[in-house]
Amino acid sequence: MQAMQYEITLPADYDMGIIHCRVAEKGRLTDEFPGLAMKAYLVRERGVAGSPVNQYAPFYLWNTATGMNAFLWGPGFRGLSQDFGRPVVRSWLGLAHQRGPRFDATPTTAVRRLLPVPGDADPAELIERMLGTLPADGDHPAVHSIAVAIDTTRWELVTMTLGTDELPDQLPGERYRVLHLSTPELTNLKQGKQW
Repeated sequence: MQAMQYEITLPADYDMGIIHCRVAEKGRLTDEFPGLAMKAYLVRERGVAGSPVNQYAPFYLWNTATGMNAFLWGPGFRGLSQDFGRPVVRSWLGLAHQRGPRFDATPTTAVRRLLPVPGDADPAELIERMLGTLPADGDHPAVHSIAVAIDTTRWELVTMTLGTDELPDQLPGERYRVLHLSTPELTNLKQGKQW
């Protein structure tokens, strides 16, 4: 599993209805994309759920590097880059994925938590500790799924939790709305630890 995200931060007065329409028109194009486990079409809107910005920030889980490459060098990403400028694409090595009680529901919200791995910490111990909390976190009745991954260039862990509007407010991280969820190969994604 490979995780990937890019963030397009838009002006404070940007009409986010444009992004909503774009997703409504184009979201289905990744519904059967080979190698893609999941694409969550995420947005943050200034003044909503504490967001200081307007942002379009899709989050991906890939089953194959071939699928990820086909997307990045294909017409979809090329078109996005032409419309908004080419964004920086972050990627993380997959560590774990867990389905939650609402896996069969369509998620409406997401929370992304970034956690730096301190220079004096043993990354393997920190990862094991974090993955030890995954079963309890994933059992919350509002959770669709949770993915955990690591960026080894920044030594930073990412946790992405998808769920319904009832995800607890105290769940730390940046909150997003899910406008569309493409899941062509999500059921093929290995559950639990990815190694």
